[in-house]
Amino acid sequence: MSLPSSVDVAIIGAGAAGLGAANTLKDSGLSVLVLEARDRVGGRAHTIMASPDVTFDLGCGWLHSADENSFVPIAERLNFEINKALPPWRERAHGKAFPKQERDDFIAALDAFYDRAEQAAEQARRVGRDSAANLCLEPGNRWNPMIDAISTYINGCELDQVSILDMDAYEDTEINWRIRHGYGALVAAYGASCPLALNCVVTLIDHSGQRIRIETSQGTLTAGKVIVTVPTNLIADEAIRFHPPLSAKVDAARGLPLGLADKVTLALAEPDALPIEGNLRGATMRTEMGTYHIRPFGQPCIEGFFGGRFAQALEDAGPGAIAAQGIDEIVAFLGSDFRRKLRPLAESRWAHDPFARGSYSHALPGHADKRAVLAAPVDGRLFFAGEATSPGFFSTAHGARDSGERAAGEVLAAHAGT
Repeated sequence: MSLPSSVDVAIIGAGAAGLGAANTLKDSGLSVLVLEARDRVGGRAHTIMASPDVTFDLGCGWLHSADENSFVPIAERLNFEINKALPPWRERAHGKAFPKQERDDFIAALDAFYDRAEQAAEQARRVGRDSAANLCLEPGNRWNPMIDAISTYINGCELDQVSILDMDAYEDTEINWRIRHGYGALVAAYGASCPLALNCVVTLIDHSGQRIRIETSQGTLTAGKVIVTVPTNLIADEAIRFHPPLSAKVDAARGLPLGLADKVTLALAEPDALPIEGNLRGATMRTEMGTYHIRPFGQPCIEGFFGGRFAQALEDAGPGAIAAQGIDEIVAFLGSDFRRKLRPLAESRWAHDPFARGSYSHALPGHADKRAVLAAPVDGRLFFAGEATSPGFFSTAHGARDSGERAAGEVLAAHAGT
């Protein structure tokens, strides 16, 4: 399609936030267009068929806080099958790589860390001074490297980069479900009826005039109002420029960088020898480690998960490095016979994705307040959404979707006031 010359509302980005905004504005009477740089919707939610019998979410895969997750009723409405089985990290350990006594000792250390972190957050609020979460590690505790590894899976970064106030603000009901045919597939279905311009890279948002002028790879259009939903790293890197500059937004985005979490799926020959929905993790006394999900949904595969600086190093080593690391670790846990049973199918490399440049946001120490700064509208014409703007559900797809709905509400309120 060719771009219209003018719309009432332009939405930048067709991830969960952009689609949340577009769906909210659907019956508003306003003309709306979602501008998406990729050739698909979904952003960091992306499901692929890694093989004829393996469905794989390259991005988000879990309906976190499922009892409060706005994608749950959407999944039900769109007839997506929801799997409510316990996550594999809950008492599903397989093999001898991490014996139960060691696991129990580690969980006790992890729980004690979170207790100290909660107390530290209360203290930080009282005195008005944030700190890094790694200060809550018990000096000399043997499990500290693994606790740091858990942070890389949750936050996309190690604890020295995590604001204690931001970590405490995250809302987790500890109910985690999945979509049998993929979270990314659900988000794509949610966006199927939205007005879209794909392969449309936005480079400039000029809000100096009466109408906002948007320069894209497909030409220029104007809009009365714009909702920006792109990842923080694109704003921080000024991949999209604002004229006049919005230094407060760029600064906020730099305080909320995207951490990195990458996934790999490996085809598994002779799958019946391993349990369905098992968890594989070693008592690995280092932060540079993966965690593995055996036969998700009973599929003939093992999924691996890597985060933080280790994931970045693996990405930087080139395509295939994540899969190779996963195979090496699994073989070390289960025996050399497994090398012939495992074959790489697909891996994510989110840091090298030009339209993501990471996985999900975390607040740097001292920058927890930047989520509200990033979310604030500008002049009643520029609005901001995305998981990084969510006060409690950041780093999640439903947090992104909800923020899009919030920004669309702000657009409607501003429109009603004009």
